[in-house]
Amino acid sequence: MVAGSNPVRPRPQQSLEETTLASKQEPLTHTLIPKHAKISDKEKEALFERYHITIRELPKIFKDDPAIAHLDAKENDVIKVERKSMTADAAVFYRGVINE
Repeated sequence: MVAGSNPVRPRPQQSLEETTLASKQEPLTHTLIPKHAKISDKEKEALFERYHITIRELPKIFKDDPAIAHLDAKENDVIKVERKSMTADAAVFYRGVINE
């Protein structure tokens, strides 16, 4: 051992099944994943009118993205993403759903 080094204990070996299960954890429970919600058609039209935009001008999110898998989103739906913010209570973003 080198003087001044930070010795690290080796990690116990994980089986392939344990590694696979750990990588398939529910992404919605992770602290860095913001809240995603599908907005209604009425809210979508109000959003487009308010900002004078179309669905094509929104940033995109894939239909099979793990963060929206539970929403049963279809192409051309709009997803509202709420992120925690240190300066504002929450920052709201919108994403248009696309197929690959």
